[in-house]
Amino acid sequence: MPRIIDRDEVRRLMSEDGGQLLEVLPRREYDHEHPVGALNIPLKELNATTAARLDRRRPVITYCHDYL
Repeated sequence: MPRIIDRDEVRRLMSEDGGQLLEVLPRREYDHEHPVGALNIPLKELNATTAARLDRRRPVITYCHDYL
């Protein structure tokens, strides 16, 4: 179930649980700058096929930065 987490929880999930950082911004924004190790699947392309790139046994941390 999705939930909002803070930076400390992201760090914990990444280090202790093998979390996967998923950036859902458009590819051009991802190419410009992204967190180290983040996987990019733009939100408009996120579907069952593209999500198959993720390991369902590990937590998925979805990241999107919106300036609005």
